[in-house]
Amino acid sequence: MKIHTISHVLPHERYQRCPQCDTLFSLPDVKSCQSAHCPRCNAKIMTGRDWSMTRLTAMAITMLLLMPFAFTEPLIQIRLLGTPIRANLLTGIMQMTMQGDVLTAAMVTFCTIGAPVTLVASIVFLFFGNRLGMNLRPVLLMLERLKEWVMLDIYLVGVAVASIKVKDYADIDIGYGLVAFVALMILSLFTMIHLNVEQLWHRFYPQPQAEVAQEKLQICLNCHHTGMPDARGRCPRCHTRLAHRRPYSLQKSWAALISAIVFLIPANLLPISIIYLNGGRQEDTIFSGILSLASGNIPVAAIVFIASILVPFTKVLVLLVLLLSIHFRCQQGLKTRIRLLRLVTWVGRWSMLDLFVISLTMSLVNRDQLLAFTMGPAAFYFGAAVILTILAVQWLDSRLIWDAHATNADYTD
Repeated sequence: MKIHTISHVLPHERYQRCPQCDTLFSLPDVKSCQSAHCPRCNAKIMTGRDWSMTRLTAMAITMLLLMPFAFTEPLIQIRLLGTPIRANLLTGIMQMTMQGDVLTAAMVTFCTIGAPVTLVASIVFLFFGNRLGMNLRPVLLMLERLKEWVMLDIYLVGVAVASIKVKDYADIDIGYGLVAFVALMILSLFTMIHLNVEQLWHRFYPQPQAEVAQEKLQICLNCHHTGMPDARGRCPRCHTRLAHRRPYSLQKSWAALISAIVFLIPANLLPISIIYLNGGRQEDTIFSGILSLASGNIPVAAIVFIASILVPFTKVLVLLVLLLSIHFRCQQGLKTRIRLLRLVTWVGRWSMLDLFVISLTMSLVNRDQLLAFTMGPAAFYFGAAVILTILAVQWLDSRLIWDAHATNADYTD
């Protein structure tokens, strides 16, 4: 059951501004099976799902115990000329590093190892840090942003795609490390679903309702607290700088978007993978690799096409439309633009699928084998473009879209 909050504000109620459209409304108590939505833009403001720190810590410790097996044990293995070759997550990253693509390897490492480990460590820190009276604000600020970068589910899809790509050259068996990896992925998904950062802020740093005029209340985009800045101009809850709008939001989004467009050109023109088979060399761009994959498995090729071509270019197009609409104060299609922004925010991370497939395939076959697979120069440009588009979305203050609409409407009136 969803609760749509109302714009009518009564005395002594909890006031809240929407972080996406800046609407002020009263926020009722939300039960565990309910969620509160903004009455103007329908953004989810709060959900009642909230696991205790004890349960979250138990999940984190379980994930910590699974990680050595999930990261180092074989996920899949092939038999090439009677020789078993095992592939795991760490081996693929090491192959990337030894080939000289350190930055690309760092991208894969952060999304598959760094972010999940940081998530587990943060939960454990909150559990013990609260008892020791430590400052929990930096960890709470990081947790909400961290969720988007934990990509174990995308890597698992990459395992399936890599298996299909290699099956034409060798026999494939499932490795016992895959069981630990699937369990780790499921636990991480459940943890992120029930990790209610807003409730954690209320639990660790409760704030009194500000006794000021309603129109003076501001929302902090970092911790989503609605109130007044303290004497130093900071949010009283998270102690970050409180501004009317995110500073340099448009400039940073434009910079990230233009850089992503520049990187996407070599990412799609240069080879992203190189296969050596019986002394022959075959180079594949992103598109040609999809075409070769489609000859054997159209559904998997469609998944790769959506993740590697459709999603990145759609994100670029949507961001261009949004940024230009803000500059030209466009009034038409406001709700459509907001929906598009939320869509690209949700699907953007799936573009990392191609890099994960390359990493895993490199751990299966290398130059010491009859069948060799190496990464092409396009991989770095593609990974950089994906990360830049994710950052461009994160840096864009969506309230600017509503500001432009309101200013235009006022001018028309």
